[in-house]
Amino acid sequence: MELDSVMLSRMLTSMTLAFHIIFATIGVGVPIMISIAEFIGIKRNDPYYLLLARRWARGFTITVAVGVVTGTAIGLQLSLLWPSFMEVAGQVIALPLFMETFAFFFEAIFLGIYLYTWDRFKNRMTHWLLTIPVMIGSSASALFITTVNSFMNTPQGFDLEGGKAVNIDPIAAMFNPATPSKVFHVLTTSYMTAATVLAAIAAFAIIRGKRSEYERKALRLTMICTFIFSILTAVAGDVSAKFLAEVQPEKLAAAEWHFETEEGADLILFGTLDENNEIKYEIRLPKFLSFLAGNSFDTKVIGLNEFPEDERPPLWVHYMFDLMVSIGFFVLAVSGIYILLDKIKRFNQLNKPLLWMIVASGPLAMLAIEFGWIYAEVGRQPWILRGYMKVSEAATTGDGVGLTFILFALLYLVLGVICVFVLIRMFKNTPAEAELEQRFPNL
Repeated sequence: MELDSVMLSRMLTSMTLAFHIIFATIGVGVPIMISIAEFIGIKRNDPYYLLLARRWARGFTITVAVGVVTGTAIGLQLSLLWPSFMEVAGQVIALPLFMETFAFFFEAIFLGIYLYTWDRFKNRMTHWLLTIPVMIGSSASALFITTVNSFMNTPQGFDLEGGKAVNIDPIAAMFNPATPSKVFHVLTTSYMTAATVLAAIAAFAIIRGKRSEYERKALRLTMICTFIFSILTAVAGDVSAKFLAEVQPEKLAAAEWHFETEEGADLILFGTLDENNEIKYEIRLPKFLSFLAGNSFDTKVIGLNEFPEDERPPLWVHYMFDLMVSIGFFVLAVSGIYILLDKIKRFNQLNKPLLWMIVASGPLAMLAIEFGWIYAEVGRQPWILRGYMKVSEAATTGDGVGLTFILFALLYLVLGVICVFVLIRMFKNTPAEAELEQRFPNL
């Protein structure tokens, strides 16, 4: 592998996206969990849920701060590392990039008001209403930035003449064919992952011996939300697969090692691929790829052999797709088992094996986000702007990318360590039991 400017630019952008997506996912998903907890707390006059909302909100502000830094880095790197791409597409995607920034400031303003107005209103529902613009801002931010990624997959809203974008329609560019399925998938997976991470934290606290009502209610709420959002994520995945089969068949074919166009195509899970593209040691589900592509076991699925070799995605994305889907179903199963045991009172839903599976679900769900984005980005290769510009044509030819990579790696390491340290100290120094006693002395 040659570390030229193209490869180094890809490595730096990949590292930034991989780090940023952690905080972006939390930033989109946690506000809805805060809102749900506070709403239940107000309606039931339950101090445990109110405290959940307070503590989640405090932790959320730390992740937002780190997300601002990494989000800014992505904006800088678009211009510095991919100048040819921005020269062609910059004007076309300027509107969603601006709107994403606007959505973030909209969210930040109301988040600040929310944080500093606890117990300031006679009607507590007034304070809860402030969570709505925070949720709107965070989800809108995800929507606008996802339209940019969608545009890179299914570009429209401009004509290319002499290497310049003309006849630009920014609204058409934003609402391109990939936008509905991608936005739906990004939002549902963010909600699911945030709920799963919070559930993992609650489960770990219970394993360590903290079995008060606070931890029990935190786990119950987050697991119910995890189950609901997991179902929505599965629906979003199904929608995305059908979109790919119709509009980006090469990406779906690469994910499933599907080479020949045929009806009744099998779904391939894991396995290995030799130099002759022969699949071994796989789990094969007969005709399920056709069903996934078109709700019929006889749907014709286009194979990779229909595309020129230099326009086929790397075949290793198959593993990214399989891992993403496998983790999604694991989280769905674990949350479903917990809810079932919670309903059937003669079973113990707080048994250690299940709690450890819940703990594992948190980091696994975040890994699924990473695997999904790797599949989304690498599955578009070799294009940076599908059908118009390849990655090799878009990268900077300047020097210094290697040094920049090292500096950003150090920055992300420092940010990650500080974030974890601050979050641990923040909650270790003020345990839930002490805060409950302080805020609700008559409990």
